[in-house]
Amino acid sequence: MNLPNILSILRIILIPLFIIFFSDPSVSRSQWAALIFAIASVTDWFDGYIARKWGQVTLSGKFLDPVADKLLVMSALIMLVEINRVSSWIAIIIIGRELAITGLRAIASSVGVVIAAKEMGKYKTIMQMFSITFLILGYSVYPAGRQIDLHLLGTVGLWAAALLSVISAFDYFYRFWNNITQLK
Repeated sequence: MNLPNILSILRIILIPLFIIFFSDPSVSRSQWAALIFAIASVTDWFDGYIARKWGQVTLSGKFLDPVADKLLVMSALIMLVEINRVSSWIAIIIIGRELAITGLRAIASSVGVVIAAKEMGKYKTIMQMFSITFLILGYSVYPAGRQIDLHLLGTVGLWAAALLSVISAFDYFYRFWNNITQLK
């Protein structure tokens, strides 16, 4: 078991802790939930960076990393829908895209085609992580006497993430179709 895989497992272990804190979202519990979500989100970047930098990319890591990411994002979105901080339609778009791309990549892999993640998908992930963190906090802050509405920032960011989700999904399907037609 290498460090990147341990970080992916840690991300999965943090999900129930996040859910426990966020199941009753008072201000302090939302802050703890946001901190847990942010830490779990950062492990996503670190596990990929370390795996590539130290040459520790493994088959189990290729499985664990995306599963941990999807579980984290889906859990947070479902919790946010439950407390009316996110509209169900936007959660459905984001979750539906994740499931569709997972299925597409599995089909592609079964015929020997690898569809690598592109920059747009990485931007989508970053946008999701920041937006969801703001939505978990869900209140206004007042640095230097100026109001910053974190819920509004999170909502706008999540819309942008949903748009990037749809665009990157079309890119995946396009690249899949091109690869599959070349195999014939």
